[in-house]
Amino acid sequence: MRAVFAHMLRGFAVCQGLLLAGCLEAVPPDLVNALESVDHDLVALQAAETAPDDYAHFIRQWIPLRARVQSDDDLVRWPWEANDLETELRRLLEEGGGTVARLHRERDVKRQMAKDKLTRVEDRLRLIASKVDAIDGRIVLGGKSVQADLLVKQARSFYDHQDYQRAIQAADQAGRALFVEASVLSKELGRYTDERRIARWQTQAQQTVDWSRTHQSTAIVVNKADRNLILYKNGRPILSYPVRLGFNGIREKQFQGDGATPEGRYRITAKRGRGQTQFYRALVLDYPNQDDRRRFVQAKKAGHIPSTKQIGGQIEIHGAENELMAQTLGCVMLENQHMTALFERVQAGTPVTIVGALTEGNAVALALSQLDVRKDET
Repeated sequence: MRAVFAHMLRGFAVCQGLLLAGCLEAVPPDLVNALESVDHDLVALQAAETAPDDYAHFIRQWIPLRARVQSDDDLVRWPWEANDLETELRRLLEEGGGTVARLHRERDVKRQMAKDKLTRVEDRLRLIASKVDAIDGRIVLGGKSVQADLLVKQARSFYDHQDYQRAIQAADQAGRALFVEASVLSKELGRYTDERRIARWQTQAQQTVDWSRTHQSTAIVVNKADRNLILYKNGRPILSYPVRLGFNGIREKQFQGDGATPEGRYRITAKRGRGQTQFYRALVLDYPNQDDRRRFVQAKKAGHIPSTKQIGGQIEIHGAENELMAQTLGCVMLENQHMTALFERVQAGTPVTIVGALTEGNAVALALSQLDVRKDET
């Protein structure tokens, strides 16, 4: 009867508007709109995942209340009439609005956390990439560098799409992957920071220089860490050129096809000009020598080298033609004009000493020091 009477009053108000000027709608539209906005905000804030209990509590109340609003849409009431529906809606609006405000604060905190973590891992990735490129360490890392790069990109994508929780998780994973990269580099290339190993290399190089002085002849020293070749004559340096190594040249050669450049004392066994070599010009070294063969046999017995591998050969100092081969065999490569100058000043029998490094502050050691594995992962 109340509904019928209300419809009669509404109809009467249309005809006699002044008589019912004091009547009110059952529920103010702005209150309903505000709750619709809260519902929308909770969905946008992923409240079902981030605050499941609060969201479930809101939905359990909002669904039946909204149904009541829709059923009472045509009703009006007098100002002095109690309105339980409006009271319940306002209480829900206060609770829901509080949840939205809290989730916004939490979202801001997560956004800042994700931004900070992402900034750190992106900076760390750039640092490691620059140092790895500087020392040709990509092969040492294998697929680990690709994994870290993909994780950082994934974290950036999550952040750009405002999925801050996943951005944080991906950034943490990227940080751990970068930590592993630094650890692998430190383990695999740690000999470049080994004082005793460096002292042995220094001794080998100095003995080669002394030989040059004693025999009033030429001798060559190749420094792998700093990528340079020095030609000595009568114990004095007369030429110094930058060099490139094999694709895995930073490591010590172990077997055929590993792309590493050997370390030790060698001699030039032949000089090959145009038509005699696939390169511009080449100085053939006596790799493998007796020391190389002994180390190879010992490493095989210890299980460090697969039983099917061979020791290999054909290590040369050569010019820049046929760069594909130069990046495969583990040779020492010079620019052609530098190769010309070196080729003309040496002869078969010239000693060539290849060492890892000659100073504790070598390029590889400096790169590793900037990738300190004791740093926080993220």
